[in-house]
Amino acid sequence: MTAISLDGNKELCGGMPELNLPPCSLMTSSKKNSSSLLKVLIPIVVSGGVFFIFVVCLVLILYRRGRLRKNVADVASLVGTQFTRLSYGDLLKATNGFSEANLIGSGRFGSVYKGILEDGQSLIAVKVLNLVVKGAFKSFIAECNALRDIRHRNLLKLLNVCESIDFQGNDFKSLIYEFKANGSLDKWLYQNVEQEGFRHLSLTQRLDIAIDVAHALDYLHFGTDSTIVHGDLKPSNILLDHNMIAFVGDFGLAKIVSSMFPAQESSCSIGIRGTIGYVAPEYGTSNLVSVQGDVYSYGILLLEIFTNRRPIDDSFKEYVNLHSFVSTALPDGVMEIIDPLIQTEHDEDINKMKDCMVSVLSIGVACSKDLPRDRMSMTNVVHELHKIKDRYLAIDRR
Repeated sequence: MTAISLDGNKELCGGMPELNLPPCSLMTSSKKNSSSLLKVLIPIVVSGGVFFIFVVCLVLILYRRGRLRKNVADVASLVGTQFTRLSYGDLLKATNGFSEANLIGSGRFGSVYKGILEDGQSLIAVKVLNLVVKGAFKSFIAECNALRDIRHRNLLKLLNVCESIDFQGNDFKSLIYEFKANGSLDKWLYQNVEQEGFRHLSLTQRLDIAIDVAHALDYLHFGTDSTIVHGDLKPSNILLDHNMIAFVGDFGLAKIVSSMFPAQESSCSIGIRGTIGYVAPEYGTSNLVSVQGDVYSYGILLLEIFTNRRPIDDSFKEYVNLHSFVSTALPDGVMEIIDPLIQTEHDEDINKMKDCMVSVLSIGVACSKDLPRDRMSMTNVVHELHKIKDRYLAIDRR
């Protein structure tokens, strides 16, 4: 208030009373479409009465909402093939009122519930967006757009979209997925050993999961017209079905990169947020998003699967992170850093297992190098992992 100059700004209006500016006219709104519509409809309203006022308000409201929901409507028309459109009431009933007993996971933008449809046989996973959290709606749109045109055996299938209001009149948005009986990879890696019914992942299962995830990323990066960056690869976003086949899910941070550039070099300048420990170093210094960022996350994931250590752990001490911890141990100290549960399976052929682990962890280290240009491509990762499986485990690909 002590240093204000408005000289020459004759079109200013509104503001705090102390400025003594004229009130703003409704016709000066920046919404040109709404302004033009009002110019046409005002004479009709004056002559037509209250009914037309109602119609005008309704048209404007639907126009604004329609622009926001266009993407969702497009997606819904594509994904709703297996089930009829599910309402909020249908999902409320299927999840027993979104009960805590049916809660199977939660994240920054929402929670996931197990549901059973009225036929008593169809199991679904319902991701309910927490629209109070900033960015939740953008996450919803990003996930819809990323999944609308992709189909792969190792990507979690989106069955339907529900955009409605709950029984309190609040906006409700959810994504309906196939339910995977064996839950997330995170739960398998970090379950309580003393828990009743404890089962650990075998070396073969871990290698199969690593290959499944690599196939999914290779498809996202190179298998469609547009390169897709997942942006948040981690164990909790990898689900396992009853046959322990892995599926990559949660595309809330996914970015679709223009296909104008070669896939290996494709990038996007839109900022991305992932999970600490899995995010590529370059994401902290620029807004550049690329497939190499996914490769870094995969490398960390691969190291985690076989060492059973999280990316950031106090036990690393001078090694700082999982990448440094593993790279320092290779090749001679590999048996000291892998998950002890793996070693119990192959006591009779320890050298064969050691060679296998050195090969696998070397790929993880190569994928999680600091410089993007030094990392492997997912196509090469898939090829190398299959060679390792055929050579050391002598098991045909299922």
